[in-house]
Amino acid sequence: MPSSRNQPDATTPPATGQAVDWQAALAEHGPWLRTVVLARLGEAAAVPDVMQQVALAAAKRGGELRDPARVAPWLYRVAVTESLLHRRRQGRRRGLLKRFQRDVLHGENDPHQPDPLDWLLAAEQQALVRRALALLPRRDAEILLLKHTQDWTYRQLAEHLGVSEAAVDGRLQRARGRLRRALVTADPTLAH
Repeated sequence: MPSSRNQPDATTPPATGQAVDWQAALAEHGPWLRTVVLARLGEAAAVPDVMQQVALAAAKRGGELRDPARVAPWLYRVAVTESLLHRRRQGRRRGLLKRFQRDVLHGENDPHQPDPLDWLLAAEQQALVRRALALLPRRDAEILLLKHTQDWTYRQLAEHLGVSEAAVDGRLQRARGRLRRALVTADPTLAH
């Protein structure tokens, strides 16, 4: 009976020093490499693209393979690397798409996206109101701040200040009028 060691078969790798037939190697190892790529990516639609990249890498970098007996592990590493590169590219693409949607498509209409101009205007308005409050008599500033920072009702203001609700109403009316005039004094453009 002849020895099987002397007879090369389909699974015997080429002898060292021989060039690898990458088309045949990819045809032989393609099915399980596709499984590896699918497991790495989790999306079947991307497998052909990545396998194409594996084939290109084999054609370009196949000369790096020192031991033709190690075709399968070399292709495995290439398939894993190309899968990772594909995921990275897809992640970047998704990030760019999200930024594009946020910045360009939603732009000023996105209520969840704060506008830096709004922050600036709010800060300027707060500074203007503070300057105007500083111009008011202390009693007027006090009742306005209590009403608007504590969000108290007229009844609560009356109870805390020990005055009637009518007195609170009168004080708030006067304080608001003085605040309007103080705001115009602080910024004359508000008079229009």
